[in-house]
Amino acid sequence: MSSVHNRVLSAAELQTFGDELDAVKARHQALLGASDARYIRRIVAAVRWTGVAGRALLFLGAFVHSVLVPAWIAGVLLLALSKILENMELAHNVIHGQYDWMGDPQLQGKTYEWDIAGTSENWRKTHNFRHHTYTNVRGLDDDIGYGLLRIFPEQRWHPFFLAQPFVAVVFALLFEWGIAIQDLRIGRVLVGKMTLKQLWHQARPVGRKAMLQVLKDYVLFPALAGPFFLPVLLGNVAANVIRNVWTYVVIFCGHFTADAETFPKECIRNEGRGHWYLRQLRGSSNLTGGKWMDVMTGNLSHQIEHHFYPDIPANRYAAMAVEVKEICARYGQHYNTGSLPRQFGQVMWRIVRHAFPSKPAPERPLVAEPRAEVG
Repeated sequence: MSSVHNRVLSAAELQTFGDELDAVKARHQALLGASDARYIRRIVAAVRWTGVAGRALLFLGAFVHSVLVPAWIAGVLLLALSKILENMELAHNVIHGQYDWMGDPQLQGKTYEWDIAGTSENWRKTHNFRHHTYTNVRGLDDDIGYGLLRIFPEQRWHPFFLAQPFVAVVFALLFEWGIAIQDLRIGRVLVGKMTLKQLWHQARPVGRKAMLQVLKDYVLFPALAGPFFLPVLLGNVAANVIRNVWTYVVIFCGHFTADAETFPKECIRNEGRGHWYLRQLRGSSNLTGGKWMDVMTGNLSHQIEHHFYPDIPANRYAAMAVEVKEICARYGQHYNTGSLPRQFGQVMWRIVRHAFPSKPAPERPLVAEPRAEVG
């Protein structure tokens, strides 16, 4: 549980808190236009051309041995950059429907398919709906530890978690595959809540998508290099691992720092708009670093604003953050932000600390309890 002190809001304050944050969204939504469309199309072009350049350099290094090492390194880094931009600044935001208003069939949230092992359809269920609706609510948000890690003391401890520092490293390296199978909930088979036949039927779309990714990155492109198959294959593996680790770091920094909180299911009973904003705020963490950090994280450096406004184009989050931070300060609410080393250091501490038994602190109310009438 967070050690940060947040002022408990009265019902009236909670209402105006929510109204002010709604007004921020309305103001920026009214300004959407050509600059936002131009921005996302530049990202599309950046994804395409960094990908082409990266793959070309991998082939150059494979065929011209005198430049093998520098070309291979440059190719891996450019291909990894392309994959990071596609996953984080393009796909993640498009799938949220941030650019549906443009009417571009290639940028529609319900049909976009991304360059990753998992399907966009499963992501829309596990992330867009389940995570964003029940952010950090224990038992409803599957992103709390992803079923593998105990990151908060409120999660029940089991001896399996003693291995989680090692498990966390493997999870980071294979992050796209963890995301791919998240909605399958394989653990239900182990406890008898699902049969293998049911799991097989549910896993078929994921299997098809994963197979296409494997064929593209690990068979087709390496095969085009002929006898130099291996360096191109290793280049693709390296690019995917870099993308996986970076995505893992950004997402974990946005949700699992020392000040991030989780909540019981009772918290969302009769939850109003202001109450919802408070829960999103206290379960989120931002990253400092400026424009390049924003782009490389898909603007999830502004995780608070993303949780508040998931369907607003993410390139607007930096401007919205100025207003959001000021509102939070006026209402006595902690705005969790820090450098990437600081935030990820806190995440690593959580992973190590809660691998061992730990007890949660008493729950703090999000809002003031109504006073009983006297007389």
